[in-house]
Amino acid sequence: MSSASVSSSTLALTSYGWDEGWEAEFAPYAAQGLVPGRVVRVDRGQCDLATAAGTVRADTAFVTPHDPLRVVCTGDWAAVDPAGHPRYVRACLPRRTAFVRSTSSQRSEGQILAANVDRAIVAVPLSTELDLGRIERFLALAWESGAEPLVVLTKADLVPDPVGLSYLVQDVETVAPGVQVLPVSAVGGDGTDVLAAVVSGGTSVLLGTSGAGKSTLANALLGEDVMAVQDVRDTDGKGRHTTTTRNLLALPGGGVLIDTPGLRGVGLWDAGTGVGQVFAEIEELARGCRFHDCAHRTEPGCAVLAAIEEGALPERRLDSYRKLLRENQRIVAKTDARLRSEILKDWKRRSAEGRAALDAKRGGRNR
Repeated sequence: MSSASVSSSTLALTSYGWDEGWEAEFAPYAAQGLVPGRVVRVDRGQCDLATAAGTVRADTAFVTPHDPLRVVCTGDWAAVDPAGHPRYVRACLPRRTAFVRSTSSQRSEGQILAANVDRAIVAVPLSTELDLGRIERFLALAWESGAEPLVVLTKADLVPDPVGLSYLVQDVETVAPGVQVLPVSAVGGDGTDVLAAVVSGGTSVLLGTSGAGKSTLANALLGEDVMAVQDVRDTDGKGRHTTTTRNLLALPGGGVLIDTPGLRGVGLWDAGTGVGQVFAEIEELARGCRFHDCAHRTEPGCAVLAAIEEGALPERRLDSYRKLLRENQRIVAKTDARLRSEILKDWKRRSAEGRAALDAKRGGRNR
């Protein structure tokens, strides 16, 4: 058997996503006598890992960097001591994908939610009014992570009218170009078989707000009540944080699932490419603008504004596009001095143009 193929000693890890690529990446650590494991849960300096010998707990003290984006995360593949009390994680393999958001702190640090994910499932409950802007935000982060997004409309049993449900699906499809939108009822079982087939290969992560039905959906895919669930509040339809840690679970039909706590805030983190993917139709229209740096506000020959006037593009989409671009630019500028300088120059230019326009309106008199 070649070094690029899965060895018999690690064959048991294939159900957790181990493949020939990971085997090759791990070879230097195997030569040191370390064993591979996939992080299934992280908790205060320790983590649980799925290894060929079963689940083990290890200390992460040797791999605790200052960079919050490099800490051990659920979904990581790690090199672990084969024995010892305690065991230690000695290294993590380079990530193929990473789902990162900006924290709500004033420092605007990035927080990694899940690693080595193939599919990002955005759970959107139909128990409350659709928040299209929040869906766009989740999708931008999903595309940026390198994973393939999927929108699951949970609690579809609360919309008994098939016509009304189809309209809701269409509304979400308009803000999710190139993304599958699947209505699912974990209670009635509608759509769960389709979803189970979709997630049967690779690693999927469940994302959404509290009360979105993620844990109920996870239980439906697992075929048993593994994740605790709670009812949402009747007053506002919001849920309590049933899931408090990120857990990686092997699915009976194949594939693995990472369930995450409900997210109150979904801040962008260097997600310019993801934003462009979510608003692909706007960026395609922008190629037809007269000016290559068109801001799509008052410029002549703007193809984006023309599409809005013709009714081909909802104005809400352009507003959301601008909002996410501004937010992402602010986040990136905090760590990019060149971009901060460009933003300052642009602000000064716009201020000068505004003053010139006001001066002209007043007949050239400065007041």
